[in-house]
Amino acid sequence: MSVATPGRAGLTISGHPLTSPLKDVRTLSQHIVGHFIEHIAPCATLPGDALHGDITTITRTCLELAITILDGHNLPHHTQRLTDAATTWAREGIPIDTIHHAIHEGVKIGFDLVITHTTNTLHTTTDTDTTLTPTDYHTLTHATTLIIDILDTMTTTVSTAYVRELKTVVTEHHTAVHTLTTALLSGHPTTTLTRECGIETTDTYHTLALHIPPHPDEHNPTLNPHIIARRKLRRLQAQLATTTHTTPLHLLSTDGGTLLLPHTEELDTLDELIAALSLAARVPVTATVVTTETDAIPRAADQAHQLLDMVTRLDLEPGLYRFDDLALEYQLTRPGPGLDFLRALLAPLDQHPELLETLRTHIAHNLNRQKTARLLHVHTNTVDYRLKRIGSLTGFDPTHAAGLWYLRSALVARSYAGDRNESRAR
Repeated sequence: MSVATPGRAGLTISGHPLTSPLKDVRTLSQHIVGHFIEHIAPCATLPGDALHGDITTITRTCLELAITILDGHNLPHHTQRLTDAATTWAREGIPIDTIHHAIHEGVKIGFDLVITHTTNTLHTTTDTDTTLTPTDYHTLTHATTLIIDILDTMTTTVSTAYVRELKTVVTEHHTAVHTLTTALLSGHPTTTLTRECGIETTDTYHTLALHIPPHPDEHNPTLNPHIIARRKLRRLQAQLATTTHTTPLHLLSTDGGTLLLPHTEELDTLDELIAALSLAARVPVTATVVTTETDAIPRAADQAHQLLDMVTRLDLEPGLYRFDDLALEYQLTRPGPGLDFLRALLAPLDQHPELLETLRTHIAHNLNRQKTARLLHVHTNTVDYRLKRIGSLTGFDPTHAAGLWYLRSALVARSYAGDRNESRAR
């Protein structure tokens, strides 16, 4: 019996290449495709032209690559052919799991043919002993290793091509979303843009301003804060894409931004959306919303961000706030003599930052003494003492409705962006 030897010329048994049963690529491809149709469900659901066109091409390309590897001639252009083909399949929407199923089933069929051919070869070259010699065993062992390499090469090549094409599509879509969102926020005409990018616009939008606080791990000195922040944002964007019924238009960074949702997204469901985004980002997201017609989006966005700035300055609980929830606070921050009076009302507390912080925390948490004490790490008696001191210094008692109304209004007024005293107090 001839010696079976691996080498540059490929693997042989009894002088015959191990790939002999694979050489009729056309016939074998048709056989494998027939097997796909009968046994692989994803392939059975594909249209006939895909089965007899794309899938057959997939099979032939992979067979030719497998033969070159087993024959010891894994040339780069064969792998490039598979890369080019996989890019086309990805672009045409053939599912990647179908491709991988086809590859693995094809390799199994090819391996069975090789083993059957090897057994028949041994039977015809010896009359008595069909036991594999050490050399034959080494050949088949090496062939098995090469088959694993074939699978690795094919799956890696196909996956890489699909991911690259997906990134291209995602980038194009992201660019389209970014461009359309920017146009809407700038008040520019969008008719041409919507036709070019394929994203429909509506007559009315919910304009949301979002605040995304840092994730606790962003403050961990052993971790890269930029990576943690980007992961947080990607989780939130992924949740946004799966939760909304239409394409969300947004300009978001790691600490917040602007989100536009068609009026078809009901206001009641927006609370659930913000809760879902908070869960995905693993941080408590705060948002404000103003609903308006499309041509008034720029003004609505500015108003929503003013409201959001006020919410964050007042340390209100995370969640979704509508303009109706903050109409009084919004009006209190408009320039005028009333604003000047209210901002000056808390001036006596500028030298007592602990009193100002107590007042802010107490009001932000619905006058709950226990929660205020817990957040400030003091006893409830200390909270009571500080509230009395605030009344004594300002002339307005925070334990009475009238005094509390003035003090809360003063805090709102001091949250106005131009307040320098507030910056010092903080």
